[in-house]
Amino acid sequence: MSISIIIAVYYIHMRIDKYLKVARIIKRRTVAKEACDLGRVSINGRLVKAGAEVGVGDEIEVRFGNSVFRARILEVKESVRKDDASEMYQAL
Repeated sequence: MSISIIIAVYYIHMRIDKYLKVARIIKRRTVAKEACDLGRVSINGRLVKAGAEVGVGDEIEVRFGNSVFRARILEVKESVRKDDASEMYQAL
């Protein structure tokens, strides 16, 4: 008798502009897209455009004027309640 085990691993990815909006790091998706297109957002140290894919474990950096926000992505969800949004990332 043989037993087969199948393990499926799914990597969930999302556009960075949408992630910034869903995680409530930036209030509006259009503003998040503009920030990406102006070179103010990076993933794992690389400047990215709004269409770049982001996933669990990636480190993002967003520059707001003179301040810089850094975070590691813990979850990627299509939608989340306002109270739970900060659980999607860990500020560094």
